[in-house]
Amino acid sequence: MATAQKQGPFWRREVLAGITTFASMAYILVVNPGMLAITGMDANALVTATALSAIVGTLLMAALTNYPIALAPGMGLNAFFTFTICGQLEIPWQGALGLVFWTGVLFLILSASGFREQVVKAIPDALKTGIQAGIGLFILVIGLKNIGLFGDPAPRFIALQWAGFSNVPWQILLIAAIGLIAILLLYRLRFAGAILCGVALATIVGLFLSLNGTPVTPTPNSVVSKPASLAPILFQVDWLYPFKNPGTAWIPLLTLVFVDLFDTIGTLIGVSRQAGLTDKNGNLPKMRQALLADAGATTVGACLGTSPVTSYIESATGIEAGGKTGWTSVTVAICFLLALFFHPILTAIPAAAVAPALLMVGGMMMVGLKRLDWKDWRAAIPALAIVLLIPLNFQIAEGIAAGFVLYTILMYATGQWKRVHWFLAVLSALFLVKLIADIAK
Repeated sequence: MATAQKQGPFWRREVLAGITTFASMAYILVVNPGMLAITGMDANALVTATALSAIVGTLLMAALTNYPIALAPGMGLNAFFTFTICGQLEIPWQGALGLVFWTGVLFLILSASGFREQVVKAIPDALKTGIQAGIGLFILVIGLKNIGLFGDPAPRFIALQWAGFSNVPWQILLIAAIGLIAILLLYRLRFAGAILCGVALATIVGLFLSLNGTPVTPTPNSVVSKPASLAPILFQVDWLYPFKNPGTAWIPLLTLVFVDLFDTIGTLIGVSRQAGLTDKNGNLPKMRQALLADAGATTVGACLGTSPVTSYIESATGIEAGGKTGWTSVTVAICFLLALFFHPILTAIPAAAVAPALLMVGGMMMVGLKRLDWKDWRAAIPALAIVLLIPLNFQIAEGIAAGFVLYTILMYATGQWKRVHWFLAVLSALFLVKLIADIAK
């Protein structure tokens, strides 16, 4: 790491930046365990797995690149793990961890070989935008489901069951509303820990509100405790699941690889430009090392028992606070380590208090739609199809597959076949065969 500047201001700046980044992304310690626990995994162990995977990924990024970028289990990817892989496809969570492990391995191969550039070029910007916004809308719907406004998803395309405000206890609505308003106000004031503070405030309000005589927020037995044991999920990976079940596994596996790849590269480009890390051509000099850190963290994360790990756009808050080197990332890792000792508080946070965080994150991901060129209807329509089909079908993979197929068909049908990269054409053909086979069942 950089050691040229060791004077006080340098260290104060890097430490403050790291704390700022941690405050911006600490909500993942609450959201990720709560979401993955739906699959049957141990919630307490998931807090430890989430923190440790963030520590490993962030330290890898610091060591390999010296960039002020933090990593943790990714939003959207954890939803895909829970609701599509384990939910819709009914894959045991051990098998899902096997998919995550091989996602990291494939990502490592793509990053080390340089083939990743071809993969990125193969997918047009419109479809990348659609994937980001579609996952954002998916997360937003999950947030509304946490409140109780949507019921359990139906098996196929009509997944949203409106419950209505009248069917949701006013205490739950009040907690969610207070949390969301707090997040919006603090975000408007550019406060780095806006989401974390909103969740904390909603949780505190839940201590004073009861449902059937029971506080919405249970009182934890202690404030500080030793980290929860990883034993229930550590190395509980079905390593051979993709090989034993190729018909079920290959589409979610490819989806994990693509979504993680696009998410990571998009974040790295956006954050690096803000930090002034790019060269004169706008390229990130250590992109390969950064992707290797991301892939390595995903592989280790699967062994620890969590969904794919990715770079966090919230790193931008630490950069705004003055972070310039890997020492910012080291500080973030230390903060995650310290947070492990407060897991009794983290596990007491109710779903209603987590909902505002999901609504905010999902909404911010949907903002990317403004980059879509609506005049280019051949590309905009498939992107919009992805945005709509992901939440309506409660499946990220099928939404992406439908968008890819529609894009390829429209381009070929209108004589724009040169805009279809050969890799996208092959993927679309495979997706089309799979969709036809599903319909024929």
